[in-house]
This record gives sequence, C-alpha cells and structure tokens, in this order.
Amino acid sequence: MKKWLAVLMTMLLMLSACTAKQDSSASPEKGKEAKKILNLNNGNEPTSFDPPIGFDGVSWNALNNLGEGLTRLGKDHQPEPAAAEKWDVSSDGKVYTFHLRKNAKWSNGKPVTAEDFEYAWKRMLSAELASPAAFLAYFIEGAEAYNTGKGSADDVKVKAVDENTFEVTLTSPQAFFLSVITNPSFFPVSKDVVENNADWAKEAATFVGNGPFKLTKWEHSKEMVFEKNEHYWDAKSVKLDGVKWAMINDSNTEYQMYQTNELDSSSVPSALAEKLIEDGKVKMEDQAGLEFYRFNVNMEPFQNQKIREAFSLAIDQEKIAKYVKRQGQKAAYGMVSYGFEDASGQDFRKHNGDLIKTDTAKAKQLLEEGMKEEGYKALPEVTLTYSTSDGNKMVAEALQQMINEALGVDIKIANMEWNVFSEDQKAGKFQFSRGSFLADYGDPVNFLENFTTGNIMNRTAWSNAQYDELIKKSKQEKEEKQRFEYLYQAEQLLLKELPVVPLYFYAQTYLQKDNITGVVHHPVGYLELKWADKK
Repeated sequence: MKKWLAVLMTMLLMLSACTAKQDSSASPEKGKEAKKILNLNNGNEPTSFDPPIGFDGVSWNALNNLGEGLTRLGKDHQPEPAAAEKWDVSSDGKVYTFHLRKNAKWSNGKPVTAEDFEYAWKRMLSAELASPAAFLAYFIEGAEAYNTGKGSADDVKVKAVDENTFEVTLTSPQAFFLSVITNPSFFPVSKDVVENNADWAKEAATFVGNGPFKLTKWEHSKEMVFEKNEHYWDAKSVKLDGVKWAMINDSNTEYQMYQTNELDSSSVPSALAEKLIEDGKVKMEDQAGLEFYRFNVNMEPFQNQKIREAFSLAIDQEKIAKYVKRQGQKAAYGMVSYGFEDASGQDFRKHNGDLIKTDTAKAKQLLEEGMKEEGYKALPEVTLTYSTSDGNKMVAEALQQMINEALGVDIKIANMEWNVFSEDQKAGKFQFSRGSFLADYGDPVNFLENFTTGNIMNRTAWSNAQYDELIKKSKQEKEEKQRFEYLYQAEQLLLKELPVVPLYFYAQTYLQKDNITGVVHHPVGYLELKWADKK
C-alpha cells in the first residue's frame, strides 16, 4: 500500500509539473513577464508565402509581416524607408537609386542584398513563374516585354549596382511608384534559398523572410505561428513576441472565439453588427477595395452585353450594403472606391458618378432584347459561384433572390473552398462568380488595370482595345489632369460593357480587445503588426 501511495504521489507531482509548464505563458513565474502573443484569424489557408504568388487577401496580411520591400507603408499609410534607408531620383523622375541598409538581414541571419532585389523582381516577371502580380511592374522599362515573351530578362531595367545599391528605370515618371513597391509582390527573395529548394515557401522549416516576424509553425489549413524576427533591422520597434493565426472561415465561430478570449480580434457577424455598432464596440476604418461579380463573356448567356446589363440592373447595391452586409459598407455604382482625389482635388468616385444602378424595368426589357438577339426561347441555366464563407453565402443568396424577383430567372448557387475557387476562376470555369479587390497601391488606375486584355486578374475573357489603350495612355501621361481624364473614360467604358458588376465598397469593421494597441489597418489592404502591442 505504501509503495502504491508513493507511486501515486510521484505521478501527481509529475502531472502538476507538466501542467505548470504548459500554463507558464499564461501565468508566468514571479519575476518573469508573460510572452506577448497576438491571436488573430486569417480566415483561410494562405495561397502562398512566395511573395509574387501570394497575391490575394488571404496571403497579404500574414506575408506583409514576414517580409518587406524597399519601402513600407508607415503609420500614416504613406511609403517610408524600409529595406532601403534612402533613395535618389533623377531629374527626369525616371531613375530611382535605392541605398539598402547594411544591417538589413534575412531571418536566417544572412544579409539582404541588391542582388536579391534584382533577382526577385526579374523572377516575378518571368513567364515561368506566372505571377498574377507581374502587371504591377509594367512601369519598369523592359518589364512588360519580358513578361509577355517579347523581350529578355536583361532588358528589364533593374540593376544591382553593388551589394547595397539598387537602380530602377521607369518608362515614365510615376507619382505612385514608392507606394506600388510596398506591395508584397515586390519583396525580395533570397536567391540562394529559392534556387536550392523550389518548395522553400511551402513550410515553416524552409521559409526565409526579411520582415518583423519569422514563420515558426505552419499547420496547413489550421494554424500558423510567427515569432519576432531577431535579425530584423528595426527589431527594437517590434513589441510582440509572436502572432498566432487561426484559419476559421465562419464569422460566428470566429466571434465565439473572440468572446472566449481565444482571439484578440474578430470580424463582425452580420446578425450582430447593428447592436455591436450601436454599443460602440466596433472599430470602423476606410478601406480601398470592393466586392463585385464577374461575368464570363465566353460562356452563355453572358456573351451578350444586354443580358449582362439586365443582370446588373436587377441588383440593388444599396440593399446589399445596408441590409445584408450592415457594417458601414457603401453601395458601389462604379469600380473605383471613394478617397482618391484627381488633379483638381475632386474625389474620383464623385466626379465619375453612378455608372450602373438598379433599374428593374429596364432590366426586363434588356433581357428580352438580349434573348431575342441570341435566339433564346429560354435562358440557358445560370450558376453563381462564390468562395466558401457565411458572409459570401448571404450575398450570393441575396443576388439569387433579386435576379429572380426582377427577371423571373432562377439561378443556381454553388460554393467551394478559396484555393480551389481561385484556381478554377483563373481557368475560366465559372459563368457568374464572386470577385473581390483590395487596392495594391494608392491610385485609381490600380482598380482599372485589372481588366485589360490578358491581365491575370481579369478572369472575364473580356477584351477591349480602346480600354487597353486608355489604361496604357494613363500610365504614360505626365500631366495629372489628362491622366485622370483617361481613367474616367476607362471606367465609363468598363461599366458600359459590363464584364463585371460592382456591389459595395469595403469598410474595415472589426472587433479588437482593449489591451491591443498599435495594429495598423492600411486602406490599401495590408494589416501591419510591426508596431502592435498587447498590454
């Protein structure tokens, strides 16, 4: 009996010790501070942590904190020195010479060099990589030709002058250049790492970045863990010890985890939005982006412009924003969101006005005309497809009902997980599908360039030579008044042809614990944790 009691006491002591060890982060020993771990939700599995491949909302927030480019958006949302400590600009505004920090390092402790940037930017433009972000670099001399197979890598005017000097030559002066290159697609990659392991960005053990945090755990489709990167040049500004990311695509589950303190931040469930906003618990900030739906003009019945317009006019954007989303979103009657001023100081959206707005009577008339043009006695079956989430489902069901009530057309709805949805949409497999856009940089052209012929973000099969020319001219135009005029005309043409229909402009509405400070939500879509703290 005594022997049995002794064994039992030993087991209890071992269990007690294990429990104390597991809980040590929550209840630190006397004299030791608890680790500051921020608990967030990424919603879905990131598409990729290879910077020019992870060109989407489910990759950016995390990726932006694992790396950085020559410039980084500051607390005021303006570009500021990052991997580059300073730069010079030629008198004609076309040549930028960046001087890299000598203490800029990778998470493995090796130096970040100008060669890493030259290699990364040319790699992004290579046809072999097929980066969806390559078009962003077309303002660099030789970039478009190389990306489209009409030139070579040697023609791309980016050059490592020496280990710490990087030179870029633009096709024309671009006022937004320093903002564009804050985008994760322009982050450097380590040439040695990439060439030694093609799968370097797929696992935590092999990933190498140069940002405020490093990736230490990646349990795919479930969880990611970041730790403070001790090799980061500005590590003294990073207050968090780490970030733990869940991957929950249901807003109600996310909110429950927030309520039980498993998450420090949460989106706002639509059903609770009104009360939470009234109670002052919701934080609301501007965001440059929108939700829209794409028509595939190569698939029946949407090869017909009148039928596309009929579907578009059947949609009530105001009702979707006000009664379905209910979180401060604004109805979108154009593609460029509010907040961008033209040369005269006028807001782009207000100047170009409402380009597509609900009109059910006209919608019925156009549907009849379009069906007659195509010889349809009955409209071909239509399926609306969206990426899985409860919020996307609510919008899809609202569209289904609106189209049925206005046009008497029964459409089917289908959903699939984000990564599969994204690949199938790029492959042109959907008739009518959800689209979303967060600005890559702060200029209206970014909203419109996505729909030029062959652009990987187009995904509608729509092509218009006049539209392409307007976007091209806007990028080459030095005079701001004329540049905006080209952009106004382009948006008008896009929403006349209607390969897409806008629904609502985004607003950043979220819940955040009172002990969390310093998190920056940039309007262009990146979440910034460099200055975040947990009291």
